[in-house]
Amino acid sequence: MAHYARVNSENIVTHVTHIPNEMITDINGNEHEEWAYKHLYETMPDSLSDKWVQTSYNNNFRVCYAGIGYTYNKNLDAFIPPKPHNSWVLNEETCLWDSPVPMPNDGNPYRWNEETQSWDKLEFIN
Repeated sequence: MAHYARVNSENIVTHVTHIPNEMITDINGNEHEEWAYKHLYETMPDSLSDKWVQTSYNNNFRVCYAGIGYTYNKNLDAFIPPKPHNSWVLNEETCLWDSPVPMPNDGNPYRWNEETQSWDKLEFIN
């Protein structure tokens, strides 16, 4: 299966779909991306003002599998997940969001506290 993300004029993913390999592969096993785009625009004519960008379900390219609300960054050629908190900063090497303070690495579960700019340890009741 080949997967494609519909990206609007703001570079936001609005839809993700798949196309069976047999629809875009010739008899020699060569994949034709232009066949995929032709199929997408023909079956979803309302997407003509948007663009389709292939995404990898296994994260083999474009960093992350595209999801609705993700941003496609053409310069980084990556799908970037929504920013989880205002204080977090995009790491352009990983194309993921970094917290201002690293999460403790002690095996315990934590949740980011935006108000205190720190990690709160989660306590569970047995």
